[in-house]
Amino acid sequence: MKQVASNLNPDQAVMREVIGAGDYWWEVVKAGQVIRIIDSEGNQAADTLFYSALDSAERYSAADTIQRQGALYLTAGSTLYSNLGSEMLEIIADTCGRHDTVGGACSRESNTMRYSLEKEPMHACRDSFIRGVQEMGGDKRDVTCNINFFMNVPVTPEGGLRFEDGISAPGRYVELKALMDVIILISNCPQLNNPCNGWNPTPIEVVIWEGGDDV
Repeated sequence: MKQVASNLNPDQAVMREVIGAGDYWWEVVKAGQVIRIIDSEGNQAADTLFYSALDSAERYSAADTIQRQGALYLTAGSTLYSNLGSEMLEIIADTCGRHDTVGGACSRESNTMRYSLEKEPMHACRDSFIRGVQEMGGDKRDVTCNINFFMNVPVTPEGGLRFEDGISAPGRYVELKALMDVIILISNCPQLNNPCNGWNPTPIEVVIWEGGDDV
């Protein structure tokens, strides 16, 4: 797995935000700015969507990103592409080494089906994504395929997927430089029914720097 550390100083950031376990957050990130997502306590999945800030109909495309880079996982050097083929962001630093593009976001319906839940299903990432896009002026149709930063979803030899214990650790991070004005929407996954969060959802932190010669 490819791991590349950053030389950016957190004390020079223009924004820092802690996202509680199971909570969500969104923000506009301008072209040239850098955003770092930190796995504060380790083994926490950060489900993430990106949209063009100029037209939310243009958004991160898992299919285009996988096809363009010829790789299933994201790491330092990966470029994130939109559904219109535009370069949206580039991963410029990554101390985790690998991030999932195909595991999707948990929903109440999928939790009930996968885990045979008999009581009212728990809050899920899809709920958070819907609330976020509604605040942004959209609706549930704007919830598309997402990235699962820090999440470990290996592909089996038969072509299936497994949700396994995370490969991250406390303080590890991924850092992305915006190549256009984007909106980032994060659902800090509340999942308790599989090991993607180590059975214990925890906070993450986001840090944003202005663009410049050192970024």
